[in-house]
Amino acid sequence: RGVVRQPARVASHRLPRPAPLRAPVMSDATTIPDPIAAGLARGWKVIDASRAERDLVLEADVAIVGTGAGGGTAAELLTASGLSVVLLEEGPLRSSRDFNLREATTYPDLYQESAARKTRDHAITILQGRCVGGGTTVNWTSSFRTPPATLAFWQREYGLADVSEDSMAPWFERMEQRLSIAPWPVAPNANNAALGRGAARLGIVAQTIPRNVKGCWNLGYCGLGCPTNAKQSMLVTTIPAALDRHATLVTRVRADRFVLAGDEVKAIEGRAMDASGSVPSQRKVSVRARAFVSAAGAIGTPALLLRSALPDPHALAGKRTFLHPVVLSAAAMPEIIDGFAGAPQSLFSDHFQDTQPLDGPVGFKLEVPPQQPLLTAVTLTSDGVRHARWMHDYRRLQVVIALLRDGFHPDSPGGQVHLRDDGTPVLDYPLTSYLFDGVRRAFVAMAEIQFAAGALQVSPGHGSPVPFTTLAQAKSGIAALDLRPLVTRVVSAHVMGGAPFGPDPRRSVVDVHGRHHHLRNLFVCDGSIFPTSIGANPQLSIYGFAARIASGLAIAL
Repeated sequence: RGVVRQPARVASHRLPRPAPLRAPVMSDATTIPDPIAAGLARGWKVIDASRAERDLVLEADVAIVGTGAGGGTAAELLTASGLSVVLLEEGPLRSSRDFNLREATTYPDLYQESAARKTRDHAITILQGRCVGGGTTVNWTSSFRTPPATLAFWQREYGLADVSEDSMAPWFERMEQRLSIAPWPVAPNANNAALGRGAARLGIVAQTIPRNVKGCWNLGYCGLGCPTNAKQSMLVTTIPAALDRHATLVTRVRADRFVLAGDEVKAIEGRAMDASGSVPSQRKVSVRARAFVSAAGAIGTPALLLRSALPDPHALAGKRTFLHPVVLSAAAMPEIIDGFAGAPQSLFSDHFQDTQPLDGPVGFKLEVPPQQPLLTAVTLTSDGVRHARWMHDYRRLQVVIALLRDGFHPDSPGGQVHLRDDGTPVLDYPLTSYLFDGVRRAFVAMAEIQFAAGALQVSPGHGSPVPFTTLAQAKSGIAALDLRPLVTRVVSAHVMGGAPFGPDPRRSVVDVHGRHHHLRNLFVCDGSIFPTSIGANPQLSIYGFAARIASGLAIAL
């Protein structure tokens, strides 16, 4: 505490004390339409299970578990076909009037495990949404099609002959138009600009990121929910469309298990949660339907399949669950960066993926993260005096992240979803020597770009090193790092796999249409169907494949 009271004594580059950070103040004359409030006023069928006074029993043509990229897309398409739909969501229904840009309240309210979900060994922190709209409500808006190389790999290695760049293009285009996905035309903030500047000086290609926004105010707090409804998440697009077509939304309910009758699912059973969304109550929720869609995410869906004890003769559910393990590099720049302001992600580089064969050493995608104060403080690996120095120079802080493309090499089998004694999921994700080889190369690549961009000092996301002041010093120091779990800072916001699709029941949980191989009316419609990670932020990939699966289901029903 003494260090914080006397920051000038520990600061390596003295700055005037910055003014306190505050949420943007909206003018009294500014009216932001709230589609959630308007829909509720129109009579939407929304049930908060935490307030239920008795057990709930519902019926529909289709029951959907989860309201994120997969569930939200499916709900809109199925209701557009005239089918009745019930949506089950573990988190709350919030809207723009609730998004106050305050980290202390937002993370517990809108994220799984208060944004502190971790792998079994606590070595990886996993950011996942838990609210209506799921991850689409709190993500950073980056929207990429599945890379053609990934689709070709799936065709070749997993027999997914119908999953090609040409066959998927219409589905991606459809969702791009629906959600206003296009390259961001505004100049990048200083955090992103440093990535672009450093890459350009090294002859590395950096490109503009497509974002799913309309009328964006460029605030920079996308991860805390969009207060202007510019982010075209499921919360303001597909979910309202489905509710306008008389879908029923049940919030604060945890889906426990599918109930079987022969080769069919006859019901989904769950429990109402308390008002905090973390403790199940005694109230039960049951939905009977003609068809069921699991869109609970690539940890939630495998867990639901496991809790339900569904037919799984080859014990595949939950296995080969993939992350994009993410490592970071922090730099002190001579100029003000203010990485908390402006579109969080607007530039990226695939240089270190495109120059690496898929089945060779792990490749990685380079981006930058937003730098809200709490998120930044808990992510930096230093402590004590060194942490105080970084936070004192917070406004000059520039961060690059590397997303490791996992799942394409025999030495990268991913992780496995297990169930705790209370039935909640936990992901076991070993950090192997294969991955740490990629981490070391990523640390060097990020440091080289940051020094080329003008960094005064660079520190990789690792617990031991002091900041490096030259590139030569960084290369030598990074080569000597002891890369181990818990010492090396690893995070992820992208979870994929665990219920992969494919034609062969011995290698996949669902078929190419998303239908469970052993249950004729159960479909999976989220990122868990991917047989590997995809090597890009996955929300548009989930949108496209969910649209494909839901359209087929609508025809079948």
